[in-house]
Amino acid sequence: MERKTPASELRDRMERFRVRMDTEDPSWEFAAIFGRVNQFYLTGTMQDGVLLVPRTDEAVLWVRRSYERALDESLFPDIRPMKSFRDAAAGMGACPATVHVEAEVVPLALLERFRKHFPFREAGSLDIQAAMVRAKKSAFELAIMERAGRIHRHVLEDRVPAMLREGMSEAELGGEVFSLMVREGHHGITRFGRFGTEMVLGQLGFGENSLYPTCFDGPGGCRGAAPGAPVLGSPDRRLRAGDLVFVDCACGVQGYHTDKTVTYVYKGSLPDEAIEAHHRCVEVQDEIATLLRPGIAPAEIYETVIDGLDPAFLDNFMGFGDRRAQFLGHGIGLAVDEAPVIARGFDEPLEEGMVIALEPKKGIRGVGMVGTENTFVVARGGGRCITGTNAGLGPVE
Repeated sequence: MERKTPASELRDRMERFRVRMDTEDPSWEFAAIFGRVNQFYLTGTMQDGVLLVPRTDEAVLWVRRSYERALDESLFPDIRPMKSFRDAAAGMGACPATVHVEAEVVPLALLERFRKHFPFREAGSLDIQAAMVRAKKSAFELAIMERAGRIHRHVLEDRVPAMLREGMSEAELGGEVFSLMVREGHHGITRFGRFGTEMVLGQLGFGENSLYPTCFDGPGGCRGAAPGAPVLGSPDRRLRAGDLVFVDCACGVQGYHTDKTVTYVYKGSLPDEAIEAHHRCVEVQDEIATLLRPGIAPAEIYETVIDGLDPAFLDNFMGFGDRRAQFLGHGIGLAVDEAPVIARGFDEPLEEGMVIALEPKKGIRGVGMVGTENTFVVARGGGRCITGTNAGLGPVE
């Protein structure tokens, strides 16, 4: 059953956003939030409109369409209809010289239309502030993500092995997995914050197709349906005995995602090199999970783990060839690619309630991408997995 975001949640989120802005940009005066995901986080609804947050006054959600739906879905205290930004400008008063916006999200044309009625001189960025506020999940959010994790575990660990049939295409498997996930409660979209990232389910491949290069910033590969639609899976690559099957996908409930990868071996066996590499990746995941504790910086975790790996193992680790992802895990929530990232440069310490998808993987020539991925909640005793414990690489006859 769909649930409204409680008013107390919305108040807490807005307050934390304001505090973050005050701390990191003390001169800020006015924020204009156009991105649907950030609007949903702060208001409980995602509509065509703009959320305006003056530093010294209450925030207002101005909605072009659908005002009726916004009122039905949201407990945000001030929702107003508008035909254009002109109405919002008349209702908000004078515009300051600088307006903070989501620089990673807002197209220039939209910003210029907004500027016609809000004549600011400079645009500042609020992307990092919004991202870090969203990074720490509340008990309300964690309960939703745990439901997604249960669906994810059940589908990939219990149901997918029975779906594998010799001669089926990658696209067929992808379609069947997607359909089952939706029937089990998946909300049907895999949402990313990174510009231009499109994905139906995730990355899926048989054999070396799981090494095929993509523009996606991750260790796995996917040939996809066609150059103009490099998603889901190839309609031409058919499952054969002895194939590695690689399934890396998201599952979501009420806008919140988990991320998980499971590998399978179909009617055969893999070389010892691949099996050993896979088990080492699982060990790396478990090692990182013990470090997902409040107060530890993601960059410190990354350096500790990478420095502890055998130099020979680093060859084709987190990718294949020269296509290596420079991280070991990523934040996840309303988008699959959230902060923080287990990588160099992320020096702000972890907090309890952050959620991280860990995905140590390694490409094996002639075989495909081995390794694992699961979603963990940062906790005092180390990461708590919410997507299952199956190590993967299970045989399917």
